[in-house]
Amino acid sequence: MTETIATPAAARTVAAPRALGSLGLFTVLLGAALPLIDFFIVNVALPTMGRDLAASESVLELVVAGYGLAYAVLLVLGGRLGDLFGRRRLFLGGMAAFGLTSLACGLAPDAWSLVAARVAQGASAAAMVPQVLATIQSSTEGPRRAKAMSLYGATAGLAMVAGQILGGVLVAADLAGSGWRSVFLVNVPVVVVGLVLAVRTVPETRSPRPEPVDVPGTVLLAAALLTLLAPLTEGRAAGWPLWTWLSLAAFPLVTGAFLAVERRADRQGRTPLVPPSLFALTTLRRGLTIMVPFAIGFSGFMFVIAVALQSGAGLGPVPAGLALAPMALAFFLVSLAGPRLVARFGARVVTAGSVVQGVGVVLILLAVRADWPDVGFVELLPGAAVAGAGQALQLPVVMRIVMSEVPPARAGVGSGVMVTTQQASLALGVATLGTLFLSLVPGMGMRDALVTTLAVQLGGVVVTGLLSLRLPRRVG
Repeated sequence: MTETIATPAAARTVAAPRALGSLGLFTVLLGAALPLIDFFIVNVALPTMGRDLAASESVLELVVAGYGLAYAVLLVLGGRLGDLFGRRRLFLGGMAAFGLTSLACGLAPDAWSLVAARVAQGASAAAMVPQVLATIQSSTEGPRRAKAMSLYGATAGLAMVAGQILGGVLVAADLAGSGWRSVFLVNVPVVVVGLVLAVRTVPETRSPRPEPVDVPGTVLLAAALLTLLAPLTEGRAAGWPLWTWLSLAAFPLVTGAFLAVERRADRQGRTPLVPPSLFALTTLRRGLTIMVPFAIGFSGFMFVIAVALQSGAGLGPVPAGLALAPMALAFFLVSLAGPRLVARFGARVVTAGSVVQGVGVVLILLAVRADWPDVGFVELLPGAAVAGAGQALQLPVVMRIVMSEVPPARAGVGSGVMVTTQQASLALGVATLGTLFLSLVPGMGMRDALVTTLAVQLGGVVVTGLLSLRLPRRVG
């Protein structure tokens, strides 16, 4: 098997990339986990950051939103650059930059320096993460690819829950007096180990026909995501000034312009940033549709429960984080059985997962209503464990479905589109459910605001389940 790679002189033939071994798979999955952990790790550290840096609520929201926006806006571009210049090269560069920007976050002297470092950290994550799925797609095949994709989905879900738990433990441990700074500084030694492993174990892959960057498409996609996510994440804390409404009004116009530019580029034989032909793939299109409500509900819940347990139930960072440990453990254990369940029942596993997750959310809601404010690990354990099991039956399978028909030559842009959808939805979850919860607290009180928000999340779980009925029965 060979790959033909275009060069300025002429096309030349090179050997196919070596297969991705077990240690190489571990390394790229480590790279995928780090940015997701860092999206959630700050949730329980925000109160401590605010006190230490004398930061206002709106600036603290920027610590979260700046990272998420930069990450989401640049992901598709990161995937295209990996296809063009080599995925291993972009993975190494992105991981090194992630380590350096994490160090800058941990050493930030003031709140605005921290915001700037978080934006740079999100940009470096956008260079690294798309290369993970693209490398898996290009250097594995058959059952090994299916197993690697399942492990990727399991890693992503576990990282999101573990990040919040780890954040609470690190803040409370106050290692060498570092306080909240340790949630960023812990990345540095992990990145060093990851770089050493990556140099030795990750094969180089790229598209057999490298395609130039679509500059107009890149600019318009970035503008579309910014006009939607920026006002939603900052609007409530800023008091919904005029710019937020103007930005939201511009979103459909900019999105329409982006779609028009991409279709025109495709018709003219140029290569758009997001090829419309990708969305002709039924598995990708329907899988992404499911990922949106799932990720919105997941991130919104994680943010809201962190605020409620600390500010309402009076728990410290460690108890607030550990209250979700049953969710992480259940997710991990059930995700191990995922590939066997998928082989037997196909995509109906996703539908079953939404039912199980819905039961878990109901149990959490009932515990909050009955026991507030005396809510902690014991009270949340049944609901958190059941919800985690349900999530494990959904996320890894949906990710596998999305990428199942994407050709290896477009693995970078395909993974960029998928992770962009996931990351933008995670940011939307914090913006929408987080804003709803914080807006309801003054009038309803913490308990009823949390119950209402959980009920809204339950509605999202129902939507996810109904959408999953449209998935192809067989999972490749």
